[in-house]
Amino acid sequence: MSPFFSKNKRYHDSGWFSYFLAALIGAIIGGLLVTFLAPGLLATENSQNLRAKPPMEEVNEGPFQEEGESNGQSSVIKVVEEVGPAIVKITTVNRQLTYDFFYGRQERRVTGEGSGVIFDKKGYILTNNHVVEGADKIKVVLTKVNQEQREFTGKVVGRDPITDLAVVKIKGEDLPVAELGSSESLKVGQLVIAIGNPFGFSNTVTTGVVSAIGRKLEIQKGTELTDMIQTDAAINPGNSGGALLDSQGRVIGINTAIIRGAQGLGFAIPINTAQEIAQELIKKGKVVRPWLGIYGVDLDAGLAKEYDLSRDEGIFIAKVVDGSPVDKAGLRRGDIIAEINGEGIKSMTNLRNKLKEFKVGQEVKVSYYRGNKLKATKIKLGSRPGVNNR
Repeated sequence: MSPFFSKNKRYHDSGWFSYFLAALIGAIIGGLLVTFLAPGLLATENSQNLRAKPPMEEVNEGPFQEEGESNGQSSVIKVVEEVGPAIVKITTVNRQLTYDFFYGRQERRVTGEGSGVIFDKKGYILTNNHVVEGADKIKVVLTKVNQEQREFTGKVVGRDPITDLAVVKIKGEDLPVAELGSSESLKVGQLVIAIGNPFGFSNTVTTGVVSAIGRKLEIQKGTELTDMIQTDAAINPGNSGGALLDSQGRVIGINTAIIRGAQGLGFAIPINTAQEIAQELIKKGKVVRPWLGIYGVDLDAGLAKEYDLSRDEGIFIAKVVDGSPVDKAGLRRGDIIAEINGEGIKSMTNLRNKLKEFKVGQEVKVSYYRGNKLKATKIKLGSRPGVNNR
């Protein structure tokens, strides 16, 4: 046995106790340190972890929004790239004669600008009547292709003042053509894209929505456009004749009118109407519509009282055209047209819109007042003679 243990028993016992005591004190101190320091360490570690790992919503939300916006922009960009070249700029020159006291008769050149849509590979262009009306010279400019503009001389195929539509033709090869869609299934709120040449700025693109459908708009005295598409896409002077497109790039309307002084208030002719008129203009050079053959005045209470008339509503016949359908049916000056096929007629605009529903040669029942007596007769509709809209 080792001398260290055998010779000093007391020292051996006291050494064992010292080790035990030291271990106990160490355990107590260690426990106290864990109790007081561990929560702080854990809290610090947890807070670092929280900062390093943000909530899932924050991580995913940003990319989702960017993707949606990117898709919307890509859709518009794609439409513009594909359809833009088929939207043309139309410049017109109208020679007007003026008289000057010192220099006598002089010629003045008046220029105008508008837009158009190539809708047929043969070079047919849809535009507005007011863009080309009275033009002596028409220049058509296509979008820049490979940094070069293509210019053509345009010729009016036919015009229709009633719908404010016209068809112009150019001769060229490899012409871009816009796809015509349908205006029957339009929904209020759907995205639309307008392309035109406002104030001479070629191929300007604006976006918006269909604000309303089926609007009526009087473009001049006695001429009312019906079933118009209303949009908040910016349409300015020079946009007339340009395209209103859906999100797929299909033409759904021909931009035609704005209300001056109002923002976000533009109108377009439905493409279904425009396409029908265009085909008739290409085929006949004009649109043949039913005709009665009268000059009429809208009645109201004031006129009825002033001229001691039996009615204060309807159309007062001021003149009957010799040989017209109305003349052949026996109506005369002073009669008041009240109904056509049972539907009340209150104005000349109302009458024109009603006649659009019929074809030349159809018979309609006309109810009218002669004095206090209500009469009715059938009239075979004719076509207006001597109309030249080329």
